Amino acid sequence: MKKNICIMLASLSLMACAPGANQKENAEFDYTVERFADLEVLRYQVKGFDELSLDQKKLIYYLQESALYGRDILFDQNSKWSLPLRYTLEAIYTDYQGDKTTADWKAFDTYIKQIWFANGLHHHYSSDKILPAFSQEFFVEAVKAVDAAKLPLRDGETVDQFLATLMPIMFDPTVMPKRTNQADGEDVVATSAGNYYDGVTQAEAEAFYAAMKDPNDATPISYGLNSRLVKRDGKIYEEVYKIDGRYGQAIARIVEYLEKAATVAENDQQKAVMEKLIEYYRTGDLRTFDEYAILWVKDLDSRIDYVNGFTESYGDPLGMKASWESIVNFKDLEASRRTELISENAQWFEDNSPTEARFKKENVTGVSAKVITAAILAGDCYPSTAIGINLPNANWIRAAHGSKSVTIDNITEAYAEAAKGNGFNEEFVYSDVERELLAEYGGITGDLHTDLHECLGHGSGKLLPGVDPDALKAHGSTLEEARADLFALYYMADAKLVELGIIPNAEAYKACYYQQMMNGLMTQLHRIEPGKDVEESHMRDRQLIAAWAYDLGKENNVIEFAVVDGKRYVKINDYVKLREIFGQQLAEIQRIKSEGDYEAGRILVEKYAVKVDPELHKEVLDRYEALNLAPYKGFVNPVYTAHYDENGEIVDVTLDYTEGYAEQMLRYSKDYGTLPVYND
Repeated sequence: MKKNICIMLASLSLMACAPGANQKENAEFDYTVERFADLEVLRYQVKGFDELSLDQKKLIYYLQESALYGRDILFDQNSKWSLPLRYTLEAIYTDYQGDKTTADWKAFDTYIKQIWFANGLHHHYSSDKILPAFSQEFFVEAVKAVDAAKLPLRDGETVDQFLATLMPIMFDPTVMPKRTNQADGEDVVATSAGNYYDGVTQAEAEAFYAAMKDPNDATPISYGLNSRLVKRDGKIYEEVYKIDGRYGQAIARIVEYLEKAATVAENDQQKAVMEKLIEYYRTGDLRTFDEYAILWVKDLDSRIDYVNGFTESYGDPLGMKASWESIVNFKDLEASRRTELISENAQWFEDNSPTEARFKKENVTGVSAKVITAAILAGDCYPSTAIGINLPNANWIRAAHGSKSVTIDNITEAYAEAAKGNGFNEEFVYSDVERELLAEYGGITGDLHTDLHECLGHGSGKLLPGVDPDALKAHGSTLEEARADLFALYYMADAKLVELGIIPNAEAYKACYYQQMMNGLMTQLHRIEPGKDVEESHMRDRQLIAAWAYDLGKENNVIEFAVVDGKRYVKINDYVKLREIFGQQLAEIQRIKSEGDYEAGRILVEKYAVKVDPELHKEVLDRYEALNLAPYKGFVNPVYTAHYDENGEIVDVTLDYTEGYAEQMLRYSKDYGTLPVYND
């Protein structure tokens, strides 16, 4: 995929590290909500909200309302059947009067919670279709027991006709099996269930956008970012997402609350950013989106910030079309000192990169980084979210105007608190030496890796003149994430970080290196079903780096699989040599990106990032099962309540953390459901 953004999934490691800068003791706060299937739902705290001014609280309140109104958009983007399925399941969940102690009902309860978590009928991470564990007979009975008026029936459609269509979509594993297919050699557009294309083949989609591009355009728009590409009566055209276009009902409510937010903006610059975003939502014009992105990246004085819009391209097999997401946040002033120090030295890092001089930026512009507190998660940031984000996506904007990078402090804190004492380190870490490294430095280096990845990794390097930003096609996202990870890994061991006081000593980096290699070679395999390939871009990125490094270091035994009591463990024998390997990898991936060398990138990904050793995979699954840990985690949001005086003016905004998972999901459907069930 093409975007220079990172959603470095926060659940990539379940290690229980010692409390670091963002891992505070919070015994009084209950982080855990519930557990089901392969998922655990947590809470996060919005620390510091009460200390904000009334106008800042109002700003966050309006922005979070705008964020929540985008929920239906993501459901529909993930599959055209996601909304009909969700409304059907919710009707059963709230109205079913049958026996709720049966195995079928318990399986149904799990299934609807999985659908909510995935924002559709495909797993949020693997993108495989979620298959029900309850019987088809139970489902038919349950649907027919519900008042037909509460079912998403089309005009004139009977319940039996509706079921005949819905049943194979739910139960047949061969129907819409993958939301995003990444298989090499297949038509990834035609075989993906995501709703970014309709009736179009991969070749047709690629040709459609290739015809639009001018190779001499130094400021190209993000072609296809905010549209669905459809073919009707032999004609291919775009359905643009805008207030009077596709998703207009939801976008109108998003804009309504952005307009309210603009009335309490912290300054004129922030207000101008919001007004430009509103203009973009009204017109759907991608030049206007670029103008918004430039204004947004230059807004560095506001404490309150947000992402709101069509941002991520991971759900599109071609890496062009973006899913809708939002995160509202405010700056952690104390914690941001670390990231600001990194961004102040961005040119030094660029100049000293192991990449070729012709791929380096002569003048690193506008790189900013901060640590933030998430106030609300929405769209493709909810329930599963990131620990770091780097935006905007367009290469030319990043080169000319810079980028913003954030590390989300209260999310990493919630993960760390929930992971304490889970037994992971004892089971998978090679020896007490590595466990002590992780206990002492795991939290610090984990945060720093995110900072370097986001702030500098994605912002580093440049494309050669005339290189298409989409040249790496379906492998672009994996290679971009690997490039940013390698940048962070290479500099993690640099004396410059000790000199700047960012890292405590010259040994701390080893904790990050060990975590990277153990996770990439072994432990992330617990998220893969037996017999499956690695498909998610971030998982491919981590396996690519680790497996390739293992291969490059074989001659000198840099990394090995040590066997203790019949169990395999990753053991790093030469950390210094491993850093050299990371530098070698970074140089090659930067070359591939800068030159647009698709074939070299494809070979790397297919050789190292996709296939799984079945014996090692089984061992990891067996050992992981014994720990009884959920592979994936996500969050419920706090509830914001505005309090009004007799004149209808907001006089305070308060937070409540007690809302349950199902309760929140049902409320969101009721209060923020905006789109028609069917968006053909």
